[in-house]
Amino acid sequence: MMDGSFASGSAHLARLAAPAKRIQQVQLADGRIPWFEDGPWDPWNHVECAMALTAMGALDASADAFDHLADAQRRDGAWLGEYGNVLPMVDRDYISREPAPAFLDSNFCAYPAVGVLHYLLATGDLQRVRDWWPMVRHAIDFVLALQRTDGTISWSFEAMGTDEDDALLAGNSSIAKSLECAIRLAVILGEDTSGWIAARKVLVHALRHRPDVFDRKGRGARFAMDWYYPVLSGALTKIVAKRRIEAGWETFVAPAHGCRCVSYEPWVTVAETAELAMALISVGDRQQAEALLRKLDTLRDTSGVYWMGWQYVEHTVWPKEAPTWTQAAVILADGALRGSASHSRVLVEPVL
Repeated sequence: MMDGSFASGSAHLARLAAPAKRIQQVQLADGRIPWFEDGPWDPWNHVECAMALTAMGALDASADAFDHLADAQRRDGAWLGEYGNVLPMVDRDYISREPAPAFLDSNFCAYPAVGVLHYLLATGDLQRVRDWWPMVRHAIDFVLALQRTDGTISWSFEAMGTDEDDALLAGNSSIAKSLECAIRLAVILGEDTSGWIAARKVLVHALRHRPDVFDRKGRGARFAMDWYYPVLSGALTKIVAKRRIEAGWETFVAPAHGCRCVSYEPWVTVAETAELAMALISVGDRQQAEALLRKLDTLRDTSGVYWMGWQYVEHTVWPKEAPTWTQAAVILADGALRGSASHSRVLVEPVL
């Protein structure tokens, strides 16, 4: 691997040079990777970007991102993550750069475990990972303090015990994968995992058998992430996962364009399409995954950076933003499709 250089004889890696550089251009001196210039920051998307930098060999930038997480972690093990998705549009094309509301989101706080395991598998740098281990352990303990007896985990610390308390299906699915990666890290480092194994077991049971305990407010079913994230979680058997993909395909996939973010909007998004491709890879449908990723090549600016999405009724890029996490999702999906190294499979195969 090269550090900071994206030149490669491989055509598909060269194709990803501009997205990777976009992430580095937005990364701040302290290691933070916000959504875009002067934009919101949250630990989940920050880690996704760090993983993409790791995958592309930008190891100094990736390590800076994880170092920032360790430095910025609160005493309770959490991070305040900003909800950029609720920011208004400043005009027809651009998202406002005003401060976004911030929460101690359980899914956001669990995800560093995935990124740290990915870094270890990519680099073999056990010493750095030992340095980051207390951060991972503390974060997972914070998240599991929000777990109920039915296995589900509240979406945020602030929501616990209020009318806004709920267990989000996509978020809990992502946490299941984060717990899997945290347990793998603990095993490698010789740490006790018994409590985490038990917590993951009841969460997986809920994801498999208790749809009634998730999304009790009925807000999630319209989002594509609630459709494919249970597949990405690794909690479902392959047969059940394939059936889930098939059941939601017509609802969420615009065949000529990609994956809709929201079922009833004529808007496909690059990140959701890339994540759906990873879900397809996880169930063995590599051909359909590659077809989806090929569609995304039309949603790039002149430098090769990916736009956030495409409004296919109005035939326009919308919004005219190129978030860092959009670039990261494509890089990771491409790696999962084409890569054979263990780190490239973290999001599409069991790691335990």
